[in-house]
Amino acid sequence: MTFSAIDAMHMAQALRLAERGLFTTQPNPRVGCVIAHGERVVGQGWHERAGEPHAEVHALREAGEQARGATAYVTLEPCAHHGRTPPCADALIAAGVARVVIAAEDPFPQVAGKGIEKLRAAGIAVESGLMRDTARDINIGFFSRIERHRPWVRVKLAMSLDGRTALANGESKWITGEAARADVQRWRARSSAILTGVGTVLADNPQLTARVDAPHTSPWRVILDRHLRTPTGSHVLDGQTSTLLLHSETASVVDDRFARVELIAMTEKGGALDLNAVLNLLAERGCNELHVEAGPTLCGALFAAGLADEVLLYVAPVMLGDAARPLMHLPSLTDMASRWRLEVIDQRQVGADWRIRLRSPA
Repeated sequence: MTFSAIDAMHMAQALRLAERGLFTTQPNPRVGCVIAHGERVVGQGWHERAGEPHAEVHALREAGEQARGATAYVTLEPCAHHGRTPPCADALIAAGVARVVIAAEDPFPQVAGKGIEKLRAAGIAVESGLMRDTARDINIGFFSRIERHRPWVRVKLAMSLDGRTALANGESKWITGEAARADVQRWRARSSAILTGVGTVLADNPQLTARVDAPHTSPWRVILDRHLRTPTGSHVLDGQTSTLLLHSETASVVDDRFARVELIAMTEKGGALDLNAVLNLLAERGCNELHVEAGPTLCGALFAAGLADEVLLYVAPVMLGDAARPLMHLPSLTDMASRWRLEVIDQRQVGADWRIRLRSPA
C-alpha cells in the first residue's frame, strides 16, 4: 500500500501526540489522532488517561463540522466496543470522515479488526500499516500483554566500565550521576510496575517510586520475597502506592508488617518463585511494561530464562575493581557459540554517563 508524503506528515504528528500519554494511559495504549483536509489540520488529540475520552474523540471535538469529508490519522485501530467509553469507530462514522489511516491494528480481542470492519461497512475508506513499527514500539508493553500474555520486561542496570554494579560490601550509591538517575525516573514513570527482589529491599531499602515533574500514573511495586523476609520499616511496605508482595505458598504471615500491601502466594520452580507465573499474573492485572531494578541473581534469572526483553544499561566512566559485584549471575558457558547475543537499538550520553538500550535479536 502506498501512502503520500502528506499521509506520512500527519501520521508522524499523530505518533508524537500519542507519546504525550506515555506516563498516564496505563493500562490502555498510547494513541494519537490527527484529522486533516489535505495538508490542513482541523483537529488533533491524544488519549490522556484511562477512563477518559480516546484520541479520536478529542480530535473530533476540535474539528467540529470540519471533520466531514476529512481524513483521520490514528496510531491504533479505533475501538469498536463499549468499554469505559463509547466506540471510537462509531464517533468517526457519525462525524462523517471520508477516510481513516491507521498505523497499527489493535490485537485486543474485542477490537482486533472489528473497528476496521465497522468503518468500511459505513463506506469509509480505511488503510493501515503506515509507520506500523513505530506505533507498535510506543505501545510495546500493550502489544506484549495482549499477544504474549506477559508484560514487556525491561531490566535496568548501572555499571562501571569494568562491569561492576556495587562494591564488595554492597555499596552502590552512586555509580552513575544525577542526570542518569533522573533519566531512570522517566523510565519508571512510563512503566506499569517496578519489580525487585527481597535482596535489594534488604540491602538498599528502595522506595521504587517514579519521581518525575510531570503527570503520571504511579507504577505498582512488585516484590519477590519467597520467605517473607521484608522487614518492618521498609519503604515498600509504606502503603504510599499499590504494592504486590509475592511469596512462596509455604510461607506464613505471623505479624502485621504487610497490612498495607497485597500478599500473593506463587508457585515455585527450581528453588525460586516461578518467573513465568509472576509475569502471567502481572499481565492478567493489566501490566504492560515491567521495569526491573534488582540484584544480579534476579536479573540473571530473568535474562537466562529468556524473559528479559530489553536491557536499559547505564555505564559510568569509573572502575570498581575485581572484588566488586558483577552485573548478573548467569550460567557458565563452555563455548562461544552459546553466548547471549544482544542488539544495540539506541545509545546516547546522559550527563557524564552513557545509556545503552539492548534487545534480543528478533
